[in-house]
Amino acid sequence: MPTPTFKVLWLQSGGCGGCSMSLLCADTNDFHGQFRDAGIELLWHPALSLGTGHELTALLHDILAGECALDALCIEGSLLRGPHGTGRFHMMAGTGLPMVDWVRRLAAVAQNVVAVGSCAAWGGVTAGGDNPTDACGLQYEDDRPGGLLGAEFRSRSGLPVVNIAGCPTHPNWVVDSLMALAAGSFDASALDSLHRPRFYADQLVHHGCTRNEYYEFKASAEKPSDLGCMMEHMGCKGTQVHADCNTRLWNGEGSCTRGGYACIACTEPGFQEPGHVFHQTPKLAGIPIGLPTDMPKAWFVALASLSKSATPKRVKLNAVADHLVVAPAARKTRLK
Repeated sequence: MPTPTFKVLWLQSGGCGGCSMSLLCADTNDFHGQFRDAGIELLWHPALSLGTGHELTALLHDILAGECALDALCIEGSLLRGPHGTGRFHMMAGTGLPMVDWVRRLAAVAQNVVAVGSCAAWGGVTAGGDNPTDACGLQYEDDRPGGLLGAEFRSRSGLPVVNIAGCPTHPNWVVDSLMALAAGSFDASALDSLHRPRFYADQLVHHGCTRNEYYEFKASAEKPSDLGCMMEHMGCKGTQVHADCNTRLWNGEGSCTRGGYACIACTEPGFQEPGHVFHQTPKLAGIPIGLPTDMPKAWFVALASLSKSATPKRVKLNAVADHLVVAPAARKTRLK
């Protein structure tokens, strides 16, 4: 008797395709083999599948007719509801129907619905500005419940839309989420308050950041390429953002902050419109407006003042240089 497989359909809506590109960098040299070993069958993906045109439409009709099971509907990209609620800004080629209609129908029969990336989760970059296409997420518009499917939507498993947010999302967030769903080890307790998988959303980008010594002493970078902490002046939101980017490294070795770029909060709703340029920290009376999660402003001011006064010369000099100017002093090996 053949082993049951967890059947996944992946569709792209209003986005750049970056999450699919990221998926190809999953931490494996045999992407299809990893899915196969986990009992996952990729029914169709716009970039990874050979079938096109009538083959896809036949598959979609089989799913809607109940002739092919759909265990996970993965949507990449925001949902374009315009103009005037018709959805006709994005038609699925060859079907005469808007993508939003297909998504609604397929979500109704799917065991699980997964938003891959921040566009599918919250609307993301596609929903920025005046949003002429009326783009939204599957179950959210920024941080407001609703979206295309509505706040009360639950898939056949009883779960809301699983929001694997990120721009792009980390490939292993996607792979690990699908494997957990396939294994039946994923329930409502595995999601945070915004329906993101807690295995990465219970962490902060700040955790594991290689600039943490500079953060502790409030020794701040003042320009691009400086080694110091980028929170005070350079717009970094890593102390507030839910993701494990600095402990689950991208391509096994990197992250935004390790590459010299501030965290712009791409896993959070509304990140695309912070109200200021990404590389500058907004301040009020010289104090950053966005403070570390759960830290009262008075505590931060007191800590920052004390930390700055105690900053070692080595840390202070290195913070505003693009290379290590002063190395840590060598001490006796019998440390006490």
